[in-house]
Amino acid sequence: MAEKSVSITVYGKVQGVGFRYHTRKAAQRFGVNGFVKNQVDGTVYVEAEGEELAVDLFCDWCRNGPDWARVTDVNIQNQPIVGYVGFVSK
Repeated sequence: MAEKSVSITVYGKVQGVGFRYHTRKAAQRFGVNGFVKNQVDGTVYVEAEGEELAVDLFCDWCRNGPDWARVTDVNIQNQPIVGYVGFVSK
């Protein structure tokens, strides 16, 4: 089982729409560990890791987000495994 770790920056109308809450729920559903937080520039920043397929599916979810969000762009970068336990909203 290959592990994968990514950092994700989500652009668009992604603050004030429950994005962090729903991101945490999606991460739990896919079995992904890491965190999500709002950035001062209006983006949402996520670090996520887990089984490669689970991380890929989670990244696909982030490209749309919850119904109220309007994602205009997503920047996904691979990164070294950090060893997160669980998924939190910061």
